[in-house]
Amino acid sequence: MKVAVLDDWFDTLRHLPCYEHLQGMDVTVFTDHEPDEARLAKRLAEFDAITLFRERTPITAGLLASLPKLRLISQRSVFPHVDVEACTKNGVLLCSNMKGGTPPYAAAEHTWALIMAAMRQLPQQMQSLREGNWQIGVGKTLHGRTLGLYGYGRIAKVVAGYAEAFGMNVVWWGSDDGRARAASDGRKLAASREAFFAQADLVSIHVRLKPETRGLITAQDLAAMRETAVFVNTSRAGLVEPDALVNALNAGKPGFAALDVFDQEPITWADDPLAAHPKVTATPHIGFVTEDELNVQFDDIFRQVKAFENGAPLNMINPEVLH
Repeated sequence: MKVAVLDDWFDTLRHLPCYEHLQGMDVTVFTDHEPDEARLAKRLAEFDAITLFRERTPITAGLLASLPKLRLISQRSVFPHVDVEACTKNGVLLCSNMKGGTPPYAAAEHTWALIMAAMRQLPQQMQSLREGNWQIGVGKTLHGRTLGLYGYGRIAKVVAGYAEAFGMNVVWWGSDDGRARAASDGRKLAASREAFFAQADLVSIHVRLKPETRGLITAQDLAAMRETAVFVNTSRAGLVEPDALVNALNAGKPGFAALDVFDQEPITWADDPLAAHPKVTATPHIGFVTEDELNVQFDDIFRQVKAFENGAPLNMINPEVLH
């Protein structure tokens, strides 16, 4: 079976234990990103299976129609970037492990790194030192402050543990189901959605991007935050209403943001109003980019490829294509 591994920019995967699942297959690893759909279709024309690196490459109906040999797309987690209906129409099986395994510690750790960097002005202080200057301002201590966590999932629970270790107060909000589970576990819920955003010194969002969660965080939510508060997003930019965050920062509420995700990725610093905003601490979507986390994720992805080759597919999203 001919397998294409897409968007492995630093040629990491072939050096990880998970790559052993592809042993004996005809594998090509692409270390660049091809944004042009016509050139991408030509590149992938001879492959039976492709593996996706998060949402780096959208799988559209047009692309699928140009790949008559394709039989399998293997990825992990949610798939807003994949046209599932077109996959089924073209006889392409989509496999994706939606449950995951161990908590994504890499994303939780990066969330905490951004929180620390924003509260202590680390990028600005480092830049000042490089420019031959000394201190440029005064940061804030985390101990005794309130962290608001939106979304009661695996990452948020790990972040909550970090916050508690730093002596912070943690308050929760989320969907009806998420709030019910948080309450059942004895977590502290805000009195209301507005109170959640208004009382927190930092708000960190941890929700999967799906059609029903797109634009979940509104301009009204952000306007309820304090002028000194920090909004943190290491999940997906699409969870925030379009233009709401940059407008809120310009209006002064919240006062700051710490971001790892953007509307269009990859970006250059000067091309994105949030990445270049003076009140934003930003990183280029590296929350999940560690060798350990990639090995966990692609162990699932490559296992799905191996299972398909063996005639026993795993984690099928559209199993009807097999009938």
